[in-house]
Amino acid sequence: MSSHEKIRVRDVMANNYVMIDGLRTVSEGIDLAREHRVKALVVNKRNDDDEYGLVLMNDIAKKVLAKNRSPERTNLYEIMTKPALSVSPDMNVKYCARLFERFGISRAPVIDNGEVIGMVSYNNIVINGMARMTENR
Repeated sequence: MSSHEKIRVRDVMANNYVMIDGLRTVSEGIDLAREHRVKALVVNKRNDDDEYGLVLMNDIAKKVLAKNRSPERTNLYEIMTKPALSVSPDMNVKYCARLFERFGISRAPVIDNGEVIGMVSYNNIVINGMARMTENR
């Protein structure tokens, strides 16, 4: 990416995400993910001192399907990653990609002033970030 143009996470993030309560079942989470066409669910905080959680579809595959657990009897809180590693909307996408690589993740919620405002993934960074680069040539 050009050293002259700084592409920020807010420029490439997806604005569609699903916020869900951790007490909901995996089955309910799958239905919501399918309905909203998302690949991750953000598990809402229980209170102000809590943190957001994250459930990816591969978490469901590994922790429910592969272990022969019932999606109707497994709650999202049982399989979520918490605290979810999050990024700032003002972060440069090159640092976001480095953060993903360092921690072995592929997507993260974008949090501004303590509130989720979107999701960012490698796909967003490459597709949207590279598109912006080529447009500005």
